Amino acid sequence: MIAAVTEKAGGPQVIHVMDVPIPKVLEGWVLIKVRAFGLNRSELFTRRGDSPGVIFPRIQGIECVGLVEKDESGTFQSGQQVAAIMGGMGRIFDGSYAEYTVVPAANVFPFTSSMSWTTLGAIPEMFQTVAGSLYQALEIKPGEKLLIRGGSSSIGMLACQLAKTHILNVISTTRNESRKQALIENGADHVIIDVGQISSDVREIYPDGVDKVLELIGTRTLKDSLKCIRYKGIVCMTGILGNEWTMKEFTPMGDIPSGGRLTVYMGDANNLTPNSLQEFIDKVEDEKIHLKIDKVFSLKDIVSAHAYMEENRAKGKLVVEV
Repeated sequence: MIAAVTEKAGGPQVIHVMDVPIPKVLEGWVLIKVRAFGLNRSELFTRRGDSPGVIFPRIQGIECVGLVEKDESGTFQSGQQVAAIMGGMGRIFDGSYAEYTVVPAANVFPFTSSMSWTTLGAIPEMFQTVAGSLYQALEIKPGEKLLIRGGSSSIGMLACQLAKTHILNVISTTRNESRKQALIENGADHVIIDVGQISSDVREIYPDGVDKVLELIGTRTLKDSLKCIRYKGIVCMTGILGNEWTMKEFTPMGDIPSGGRLTVYMGDANNLTPNSLQEFIDKVEDEKIHLKIDKVFSLKDIVSAHAYMEENRAKGKLVVEV
């Protein structure tokens, strides 16, 4: 089969497309014919050598959609549509940057849909991340005020749409003035141009602060995001769009406001259920949710796709068709 192999830590050029053997099916694992997968920034960090426990060479890819090729347990039928995510994919064992991947059955979720593989490929990890952040970590409630820091990202765009279905008031941020209208059309009630410090702008809109903050930029803006919440408000750090994993200085009893809460969301396959995935796919198919797919690449162009992602050029989800 054809696979994109990350041979060592480094820039996009360390990924090489080559012929490799189709992986053997282990007991309790499922062989999937990969049709599409979304690109994720965590894969960028893995490629650069920042993900602990990863041994190179490695076929990356933490998610995919495709068709069941073989499942000796009989849990899944040959030709059945499935999604697979996380659980060590592309890190501890070879992932989805290939024509076939073998994944633990616990990480495989069946669904049915007539949508294109491109659209379906954008869904699994993006939906799991957004739903987990909003429902589990932030515990959003109707009428609350939500700040999405990094709103023009694919996660930010979807988070706004889901939040609006639950009747939240949403402030979305972007560093680029040209993306402001797109955020408004996506459902944001207010848009703030993010120059690194926006807490005063947030307080001009909501003097007492917002109830919840979905922090997608990461450590670069985390301190300022904590200044945006009301008493007993919550900040959830889910993304690292700022490309910095750690903070040079952080003083909990100074940077976290009294009564405020700081959490993170690092979801896994057990945060997703077949029913929730199918319900979301149905909403996309019924056009109740609109996914923003920026660009579609082929597997042979995976190096260009990684470069595009690393240069922060995407204005939505990046998908690779296999």
